[in-house]
Amino acid sequence: MMAAVVGLLSGRSAGFYRRKRLRLLAGPVGSFSRQSSVRTNGSDAVYDVVVSGGGMVGAAMAAALGHDVHFSDKKILLLEAGPKKQINNLSTDYSNRVSSITPGSATLLRSFGAWEHICNMRIKPFRRMQVWDACSEAMIMFDNDNLEDMGYIVENDVIISALTKQLDAVSDRVEVLYRSRAVGYTWPLHYQTSDSSPWVQIDLTDGRRLQTKLLIGADGQNSMIRKAAGIQNIQYQYDQSAVVATLHLSEATDNNVAWQRFLPSGPIALLPLSDTASSLVWSTSHEHAAQLQSMDEENFVDSVNYAFWSNANHSDFIDTAASMFRSTVSLLMPSGTTARQLPPSVAKVDPKSRAVFPLGLGHATEYVQYRVALIGDAAHRVHPLAGQGVNMGFGDISCLTNYLSAAAFKGKDLGSLSHLLQYEKERQRHNLSLVATTDLLKRLYSTSMAPFVLLRTWGLQATNALPPVKEQIMAFASK
Repeated sequence: MMAAVVGLLSGRSAGFYRRKRLRLLAGPVGSFSRQSSVRTNGSDAVYDVVVSGGGMVGAAMAAALGHDVHFSDKKILLLEAGPKKQINNLSTDYSNRVSSITPGSATLLRSFGAWEHICNMRIKPFRRMQVWDACSEAMIMFDNDNLEDMGYIVENDVIISALTKQLDAVSDRVEVLYRSRAVGYTWPLHYQTSDSSPWVQIDLTDGRRLQTKLLIGADGQNSMIRKAAGIQNIQYQYDQSAVVATLHLSEATDNNVAWQRFLPSGPIALLPLSDTASSLVWSTSHEHAAQLQSMDEENFVDSVNYAFWSNANHSDFIDTAASMFRSTVSLLMPSGTTARQLPPSVAKVDPKSRAVFPLGLGHATEYVQYRVALIGDAAHRVHPLAGQGVNMGFGDISCLTNYLSAAAFKGKDLGSLSHLLQYEKERQRHNLSLVATTDLLKRLYSTSMAPFVLLRTWGLQATNALPPVKEQIMAFASK
C-alpha cells in the first residue's frame, strides 16, 4: 500500500490522473446516469452550490460560502441525511468522539463566526505535544517558546452544534434540508442540446428534483457522489481498530499536553479535555480492541496506564545504542535535548464512553470533475495518529472557498474546471504528503524488530535535537 501512495507522489501512478473530462457515459450507472436527453422541469429548483453531507466538513463548507461577501447573491443548499443537531444544554459528560483542531482550522472557523460558538461551549487548548517510543527512550517534544496554543481538543458534537448555530445565522443565504438524501444524480453533457440541462440534477428520496451549478461532495469515506462520478479511490483497510473513551485522571493538573506513545501494536494517545479529564484514542489490533471493549473498568484502566508507563518492550541493546547517540547529540547540540515526561495516571473511565471503529487509508484519484468537487473524507482518509483527519477537510474548505469566491467575483461559472483544477492541484499536493507520511509512520512503528527500532530511535532523537526541523513540522501540521 505504501508503494501505491509513494507512486502517486512520484508520478509512477499517473495513469490514475489521466483526465477523462470529455467522456460521455450513456445509460445508467446504478441509479446514477449522465445527462443524455432529459427535458428539465421548469419548476426544478436551481442552486448555485449544493453541498451534500452535513457533517463537520460539509456544514463548515456551507457556512463558509454563506458568509462570503461574493456569494451574497448566490443560492446555497446543504443536504443532510440526519436530523438537526444543536446542543441547547451542554451535558456534563464528554462525548467520546473528539477532534484535534489546528490553529489553521481555528482561523477558518473564526473567519465565518463558528469559532466563537465553540469557545462559548467547551474547548481545551494544549500547548505541548510529547511523542515517544515504547521500544526505546526516544521521544520528541513539540512546544511553542511563546507559550501560544498548539491546538485545541474539541468534541465533534460541539463543533457540529456551533456550525448549526452559524448556519442559522446565515439562513437567508444558506438553505438546509435535514433528513434529506439523494437517490440519483444526472450529470450535464459537455455540449448542450435544446432539451438538455446544463446543471447537475439531484433526485431526493421525497421525489423532488434539484439542480445545481456546482455539487460539492462532503458525504464521507463511502461517498456516493465520488462513486457516481466514476472517480477511482485508492483505499486500504488497516489491520487496526481505534478504541476511544473518556478518561478521568487520578488528580487535577494543568493538563495542557497531548500525549502519544507508539506501541508495537499501534499508537495510543491521551488528549486533554479539562484539568481532570482526557480523551483516549488507542489504535491497536482488531482482537485487542475487542478485548479492551469488553474489559471491566478496573482492567481497562490498568491496561491504559500500563500502555503509557511500561518499559516491557525495551531491550538492553536498543537502550545502550540510544543512550550513546543521545550523549553524542547532547554534546553537539546541548540545547536540543529534552527529558521525557510521564503522562498523568488514569483513575477511571466513563462506563458508556468506550467505542471501537476500524481504521483505513483512502485517497480519490481526482478531487474534481465538471461541476463536481470532493472535500473531506470523500476525497481522503488517513490514520488518526497525526490527528489531521478533519483538519485536512477544513483545509479543503479554505482552499476551495478562496477559488470559488474569486470565480464569483469575476462572474465566472462556479462549476468550471478552470478554477476547480487549481483547487485539486493545491490540495492534492498537501494531502498526499500527509497520507503518505502517516502511512509510513504507522508501518515504521508497527514492529519491534531491532533494526527498525534503532532506525526510528535515532531519527526521533535527531529530530528532537533540531529545533528548526521541529518548527517546520509544526508549521506544516498547524495548517
